[in-house]
Amino acid sequence: MAEKTIWNGSSTFSPGQTQFGFYDNDSSFAQDADRVAGFCTSRLGYPMMDVELDSGSLYTCFEEAVTTYGNEVYQFLTRQNYISLEGSDTGVDLNNTLIRPNLARIIEISKNYGTEAEVGTNIPLYKGTLEVTGGKQVYDLNEWAVNEGITGGIEIRKVFYEAPPAILRYFDPYAGTGTGIQSLMDAFDFGSYSPGVNFLLMPASYDLLKVQAIEFNDQIRRSAYSFRLNNNQLTVLPVPKQGGKLLFEYFRLDDKQSIIEHSNTPGDSVVNTVMNVPYENPVYSEINSIGRQWIYQYTLALAMQTLAYVRGKYSTVPVPGSEATLNQADLLTDSRALREELLSQLREMLDEVSTVNQLKNKAEEGESLNKVLSGVPMSIYVK
Repeated sequence: MAEKTIWNGSSTFSPGQTQFGFYDNDSSFAQDADRVAGFCTSRLGYPMMDVELDSGSLYTCFEEAVTTYGNEVYQFLTRQNYISLEGSDTGVDLNNTLIRPNLARIIEISKNYGTEAEVGTNIPLYKGTLEVTGGKQVYDLNEWAVNEGITGGIEIRKVFYEAPPAILRYFDPYAGTGTGIQSLMDAFDFGSYSPGVNFLLMPASYDLLKVQAIEFNDQIRRSAYSFRLNNNQLTVLPVPKQGGKLLFEYFRLDDKQSIIEHSNTPGDSVVNTVMNVPYENPVYSEINSIGRQWIYQYTLALAMQTLAYVRGKYSTVPVPGSEATLNQADLLTDSRALREELLSQLREMLDEVSTVNQLKNKAEEGESLNKVLSGVPMSIYVK
């Protein structure tokens, strides 16, 4: 059996002694590496007891602790800001960037609903013209799309079947009174929208009531034009007596069903998953004392776990006249408990500084301040 490695009480760190070398060239990391090694071995019983670890094992634990701390912080920031980060350039160094939340992606998402509500869309809306034949009432718009070379089908959104707007048929007997008002309105291009007298002297609701009366008259007393649309089969009502053209708007189904907004290519990538959010490992020298204290404790937990695995392999050691049983089980249990406690504390702290909780704290602070101020006597000043 190979001879066990025993901590000799000192170490000298130099670049290349960690597994990945993420922080080897950081002078602060290099200075702390030996201090952390001494701290961990002292907490593990040295010099009263042998510690079956070498400096390389302790440096590896230290490197992993720093990386874990950075991963937890950057995972939190990614969750906090992902909707603002999605679609941004992956070439940005987010480690040293102050993220400004924005509504760009939320607006893009809302446009999908806006498409159906016809209040805004993120896909093209096309216009088409249908040749109407006298005596023919039903028209297949799917066939029209094929004839126009459109693949994937279309979705009709609006058919322009209405008569001219009622306002264009709004005659005011009091216009043209010789005051020149109508001419003035025509000069400003308002003449087609409202008679001059009413526009200037009556509220807008008066015009709206007149327009509504004209539209109701057309709907009730006259045979208004209309249509029915079922599965892109357009039925024109009533049966047209002569040919003409009918204008309509439509979406291409390929556009509506497309899920690709940006295809990443080498040298031109955007954030499309949490996998490529451009966070790097932290710079150790920029971590404050709060973060470093967490890292020291987490390094100790990792060192305890490593030592437990070593002592599990050498379950007993010879001593004069007997054998000593090592504390592998206790070390393993304590290391796992310490790691879970440290991760829980860090995640709780990160959650407390989230935007939602900070706003909640500010609201509670304002409420408490108002209660305190309400008890302060207010002097009455009389001049």
